[in-house]
Amino acid sequence: TMQIITGLLLAMHYTADTSLAFASVAHMCRNVQFGWLIRNLHANGASLFFMCIYLHIGRGIYYGSYLNKETWNIGV
Repeated sequence: TMQIITGLLLAMHYTADTSLAFASVAHMCRNVQFGWLIRNLHANGASLFFMCIYLHIGRGIYYGSYLNKETWNIGV
């Protein structure tokens, strides 16, 4: 939910042009009220999400969950 909200807020100020992309991110961080916070929440939220995914996969490998066919089908 946090990723969707912050992503939408970032998308409102982002320009998808190669010559303007960096300037739009800089504008978001410097001129938009709490823009730096929104960007950091979005970036750190994405990192936390992937860390949780990797930990979940690692746990499944450690406990051998891949050996049970039913667990594999439900997990995917």
